Amino acid sequence: MAATGTVLDTAGEVQLCLGAVAESFPPQCSGIPLEGWTWDEVEGAESSGDVTWGAYAVRGTYDGETFTSTQPPIMLALYDPIRPEDPTGGKPGAGDEATLAAIQEELPDKLGESYLSSFPQDGWLWVDVVWDDGSWQEAADAEYGADTIVIRSAITETGG
Repeated sequence: MAATGTVLDTAGEVQLCLGAVAESFPPQCSGIPLEGWTWDEVEGAESSGDVTWGAYAVRGTYDGETFTSTQPPIMLALYDPIRPEDPTGGKPGAGDEATLAAIQEELPDKLGESYLSSFPQDGWLWVDVVWDDGSWQEAADAEYGADTIVIRSAITETGG
């Protein structure tokens, strides 16, 4: 498994932030627990007080709650993943602006802590979640139609 985001270590509690990061100093976010992390030999980190952070691609395992780093991280500035295929095939979605806005408003409650962000584009509602093994996409297709929502997983099996 792989994910890209901000690693934030506050007094030894390390988390992987896959969504928004507040641009305060030091930054703040709400991420998932990150185990197996060490700052030894990791470049690109900044510190302030008891907070250390940096942006990285991490590889490891994910058990649905905790990401465990099993390989050395790569600074995001140096990470060049393969661009994923367009899941829409370049075709416009079936959603109109009002429908997509209504769906977008209800998704945070439906998806809970898995929800990261969403935005409408070309008749589709693009939804970013922490992890989707295909279940979230199947549920979205069943409820809203197969041509309305694209679920994108921040944690991927391929690292893309």
